[in-house]
Parts: sequence; structure tokens; C-alpha cells
Amino acid sequence: MAYSDKVLDHFHHPRNAGEIAEATATAEASNPVCGDVMKLSARVNEGRIIEAKFKAQGCIPAIACGSWLAEWMEGKRLSEIGGLTAPQIDSALGGLPAASGHASVLAVDALKKLLRGLSF
Repeated sequence: MAYSDKVLDHFHHPRNAGEIAEATATAEASNPVCGDVMKLSARVNEGRIIEAKFKAQGCIPAIACGSWLAEWMEGKRLSEIGGLTAPQIDSALGGLPAASGHASVLAVDALKKLLRGLSF
């Protein structure tokens, strides 16, 4: 299974890994088939994400997708992030192997749950 340089970079050097103690919202998504779990948390101020962090337990692509997502979210308005799709994450990471597409779906599921926990 060959991973793109971007996937490997986010896996080996994850951005925004961890938890936010004073998070405005936190969400967790899991894939019951493969067992991957992603936790996403964010601090929001005046409709803008000022901090985002993730924790992932799973495969290389799951960690890479969580890292990319948390980094991408920071500084964006809540209204800007709701339309993110799994194929967009896949593309931003230089492509995921076909068997790893579930990782970008997991990241989008976590984002959708996070947004449901916020009022905007």
C-alpha cells in the first residue's frame, strides 16, 4: 500500500494533535468495521474556529486525515467548513489508497458531529 508524501508527512508529523481543555465543542466518530476512532475538538470565538485539535486511534490514513482536518479548520468561519467532503480531504492529502477511503469519511463524520454540537 503506497501512501502519498502528504499522508506520510501528516502521519509522521501530526498537526494539532491532542485535546482542548476549554473546548467549545468536542465530538467523536468511529468506524465499527475497522475500529478507527477520531475525536475532534474546537474552540470558537465570534463564529470562527480559533483552535482545533484531534486525537485518532487507527490506521496511518486516519491519523493523517485528522491532522489535515484540524489544521485546515483553524481560522475558518463555521459557515465555511460545513460543506467539506471526504473526496476533498482525499484530494488535499494527495490521494488515499482505495482501501483507506474510510479514513476521510471518518474525519468528515467527526466534523459533522462537532458542528451539530455548536450553534451558529
